[in-house]
Amino acid sequence: MAMGLASSSRRKGKRTRRAAMAEINVTPLVDVMLVLLIIFMVTVTLPAVGVPIELPESRANPVEETPTQITISINGEGRVFIEDNVVPVGGLPDALAAIDRNAGGELPTVVLRGDRGLDYGRVMAVMGELGRAGFTSISLVTDGSSSAP
Repeated sequence: MAMGLASSSRRKGKRTRRAAMAEINVTPLVDVMLVLLIIFMVTVTLPAVGVPIELPESRANPVEETPTQITISINGEGRVFIEDNVVPVGGLPDALAAIDRNAGGELPTVVLRGDRGLDYGRVMAVMGELGRAGFTSISLVTDGSSSAP
């Protein structure tokens, strides 16, 4: 039976070969690139921090974002968040001590987002803890405003 299969693949002593394709089908490549483009566009427009806060208004110039910055948010109830993680009451000093330093031993820039309905003393207490932990570069985040106060 094996001999019958081997002999059937040859036709009169000649082997048949398929010709090499001279064209490249780019349709799958274009499809993949479009999907990657859509994913990139969606992820870039997502907000960096998901803590819902009503920011105060200001006419200050925007500050550049850096990849090493850390966002600290204080919501309307006075809860403190580091990125999206809730900090327990009284646990801010320990949470700040656990933050990684940059390669040169420098602390990253802190972006502080505070709800507009907060007591000024609560925001200053958090800023005081940041200063005590050694964070000297702090940016306050606000919403843009078109009119002067």
